[in-house]
Amino acid sequence: MLHGYCPPARYLPYLSWTQIAALPDRANTVVVLPAGSTEQHGPHLPCAVDTIIAAGVMGHALARLPAEVPAYALSPIHYGKSDEHLHFPGTVTLDGTTLLETVTQVGESVYRMGFRKLLIVNAHGGQPQVMEMAARELRLRHGDYVVLPHFTWRVPHAAGRFLSEREKRLSMHAGHAETAILMALAPETVHMQHAVAAYPPEFPSKVLSPDGRPACAWTARDFGDSGVIGDPLPATPEQGREILDSLAESWAQGITDLHRLRWVERDSQSWGRAHHGGDIAGA
Repeated sequence: MLHGYCPPARYLPYLSWTQIAALPDRANTVVVLPAGSTEQHGPHLPCAVDTIIAAGVMGHALARLPAEVPAYALSPIHYGKSDEHLHFPGTVTLDGTTLLETVTQVGESVYRMGFRKLLIVNAHGGQPQVMEMAARELRLRHGDYVVLPHFTWRVPHAAGRFLSEREKRLSMHAGHAETAILMALAPETVHMQHAVAAYPPEFPSKVLSPDGRPACAWTARDFGDSGVIGDPLPATPEQGREILDSLAESWAQGITDLHRLRWVERDSQSWGRAHHGGDIAGA
């Protein structure tokens, strides 16, 4: 069914328009938009990794919420800006302009429904800037709209307990943590007999990259033919379940916090003038 990992009662598209119109306190109801991608993740993982992680983590988080916290998920965005992986079969990529317009129009649709809190949870490392740009555009258009773009992994979680120091510094794609959580969320898609490790060379300037990660623009094939950037070999299902549990717990708290949050509001008339350059005094 379409709801995937999300509890059916928390999946917004399962509601009728009359049910949505009748929801109490839509202004403080959190609408969650998981954002993933369809792109190669090495020979051992499916191309749907980022979408599975975004939808899976948020589904498990929503399942933990008490009934008094109103929050609903939209269907995840399955296609993202994945051009760094376009040399590998299975990658389906949008350009940045198309993705920006897609997220912005989804956000506008949520606003028209009467909701005023949108949480964009992105699991693909190649597109956080696009999510941030969409959120800012929506905020400029609507002074009473709270739009929070965030990265799935940028909340407290347990993965660091299992990763080597090298993995923490240099892994970027299809490595230990992503492999472990896929073992928990979609074990039938993981084929460890094909797993390989591959790291990028450490960047030679400590000024430009203190941890040694690539500071220049890169594509996945710059670091080998496998598409892997990290070491998935030590991953286990037990680790994956711990990582998933910790992420879901953190995100359940984050959604609760966003529901309770009262942010700056501005009337639409003055906000519209500022958006068109009339009276912006500074950032």
